Amino acid sequence: MEKELTLLEELQGLIEQENREAIHDLMESLKAEDLVYAYNRFSKDDQASLINLLSPEDAATLLERIPQNQAIEAIENAEVETAASILNELYSDDQVDILAELDSTDAEAILDEMLPAEAENVRRLIQYDSESAGGLMVTEYLAFESDMTVGQTVKYLQEKAEEYEDYHVQYIYVTNNSRFAGVLQMRDLLLSRPNTKLSSIVIRNAFSMPPEASLEDLISFFDKYDFFGVPIVDGEDQLLGIVLRKDLREAESERSNLELLETQGIVGGEELRSMPVLLRSKRRLSWLSVNILLNIIAASVIAFYQDTLEEVIALAVFLPVISDMSGCSGNQAVAVSLRELSLGLVKPYELARVLWQEVKVGLINGTVLGILIGIAAYIYMGNAYLGLVVGGALAINTVVAVSIGGTIPLFLKKMNTDPALASGPILTTITDMLGFFLALTFAGVAMNYLV
Repeated sequence: MEKELTLLEELQGLIEQENREAIHDLMESLKAEDLVYAYNRFSKDDQASLINLLSPEDAATLLERIPQNQAIEAIENAEVETAASILNELYSDDQVDILAELDSTDAEAILDEMLPAEAENVRRLIQYDSESAGGLMVTEYLAFESDMTVGQTVKYLQEKAEEYEDYHVQYIYVTNNSRFAGVLQMRDLLLSRPNTKLSSIVIRNAFSMPPEASLEDLISFFDKYDFFGVPIVDGEDQLLGIVLRKDLREAESERSNLELLETQGIVGGEELRSMPVLLRSKRRLSWLSVNILLNIIAASVIAFYQDTLEEVIALAVFLPVISDMSGCSGNQAVAVSLRELSLGLVKPYELARVLWQEVKVGLINGTVLGILIGIAAYIYMGNAYLGLVVGGALAINTVVAVSIGGTIPLFLKKMNTDPALASGPILTTITDMLGFFLALTFAGVAMNYLV
């Protein structure tokens, strides 16, 4: 803690002094997590001041480390010329990710100030969907014509070493009259004779993917093949870019994190505590306000059976257990369906197949859980009928919960509604209502044996 406070005070002082050189030296010595921590503790004004005091290269390094929404905000708040110079230093996929989120007028103004080649590249890439191969590919790669020799290629790389030092170089890509011809490992390049043509050592028929390939297609590809990256080639065999394994995994992780936030009621995407309080409150309340209405509906079942509950007060102990355990079982099914939908392993129209798969699991798990809670109820009250009531209610509710949990994401997807956001509240309401209804109805039928 003391270390972090010292770092904050030191960086704060350098910002106030506008000591660019000392800020650069301090940044060079910091770990990524320390820099992100410090940036998040600064006020908006100090964050903007820091960005303006950094060189374009250092500012780009900072933007690569902080959350994307903060990077977007930093570019939005910077002068157009400053923003353009920073973006010139970023990888092409990061440039597109940031500019795609800006107001079109602001983005165009920045593009006009960027290096012409960089701006042209961004305008081409920004047309692709952000979760497609075209949206994830980088254009920083090494490609050489097949009629070049090993000696010519190595000499060129040595001459341009400083320019390519930030490239992810494990392979070079070989073209034939600008058409993709294959892949060449750096090892094979360096161990071949200088006068050898690239065409004679290139790996032909290398895997490639079209720019329209989805995130699910890419995930499936990299799960199957342990490659560093995959070339993206259009219908005319033109090499457009490379999707790196690390970038794909980052995109997959980001989507999973956003889906997790949505299932927990964080509406509108990623939330950070550095965001305005009213914005954070609005995002949460839009989900919570709907949830409270749904919970009131579920609670109305208890009110309807109030007389039964007063007669068998022991049920009050087990009602929360029935609703919670059924909800947990249902949420497991929701999570599996969301995962399979995101990977393209299941389609929205496969409701019957998913329902049958979940019913089988629900019958097993419901029976086991029903027996366990039934035994607990019997031990607690010494009444076997109470055990049958709560055990039966939990068993049936579990089957229903997993059936609904497995199928409702598919149904919502089919209705063009976000399944990650809506599945949880709907499932919770149904399982609570049904759990309370089953337990209290069974108790009413067996009333003479419970009191």
